[in-house]
Amino acid sequence: MSRLPRALSVLVTLALVLPPAALAKGEFHPEEEFEQHPWISIHIGPLDLSITKAVAYLMLGTVCTILVGLALMRWRLRVSPEGRRQALGELVYEVAQQQVAEQGLPSKAIGRWFPYVASLMLFIFVINLLGFVPLPLSDETFEIFGIELPTLGIYAATSSLSVTLALALLTFFFTHFEGIRANGAVRYFKSWIPDVPRVMLPLIVPLEILGQFMRLISLSVRLFANMLAGHMLILTFIGLIFVLESAVLAVVSVPFATIFYLFEVVIVVGIQAFIFAALSAIYIGSAIEPEH
Repeated sequence: MSRLPRALSVLVTLALVLPPAALAKGEFHPEEEFEQHPWISIHIGPLDLSITKAVAYLMLGTVCTILVGLALMRWRLRVSPEGRRQALGELVYEVAQQQVAEQGLPSKAIGRWFPYVASLMLFIFVINLLGFVPLPLSDETFEIFGIELPTLGIYAATSSLSVTLALALLTFFFTHFEGIRANGAVRYFKSWIPDVPRVMLPLIVPLEILGQFMRLISLSVRLFANMLAGHMLILTFIGLIFVLESAVLAVVSVPFATIFYLFEVVIVVGIQAFIFAALSAIYIGSAIEPEH
């Protein structure tokens, strides 16, 4: 056994065996961090439009996305990039254009759909990133001088399936809308049927229709699962300190939580935004030119 694993095993053993309080289980339920409680109840008939934690993060993410877009793409731009801000803005633009739009959309459709896929990529990136910034948007509170204030916490709006499903529904609707607009309804839906013997059509056609809806599930669940899993791992490692009521365990759990935190912020946040936007461009492009 190498020195590092041996040292870690010793630390874990000491954390679990030496402190007597470690045997007394505390209360910690990381899944409760993702429950949606209405902060402001808004009901219009059967529609529940209440403001929850996810809605608050989406509103904040929308404002931040607009500000980031204006700062990087509009404010004091020069013909030759000067400074890191404009260079970063051009880098984001090039990724959205060359790696997302041009790879998935036919050339005739880039002008129409580039703004959508670029905005989608930037918006998802911003709300993913906000999910790792400690903000006072929490259901938990603490008291200072008799005033209750919300605690700092991390939460990703995209760790809610309803949020990622709504984003996926936008792409799903635009895909079929553009497919019908570009090809006509008959030609577009006929493109779903592969060139197979007629006897196989009753089996193939339902599978092709199911495949269209599986795109919707794939888009929404991929983003939701990745963001939820990352936050759950971080909360679980930190929560071990309170569950086992052992401060010594922090020597192990905090570094591991930090590693997962950095991995999510540096890699997962950007990759998930890119994948969602790239797949959206591919789906819309395949609907416009189904023969490809």
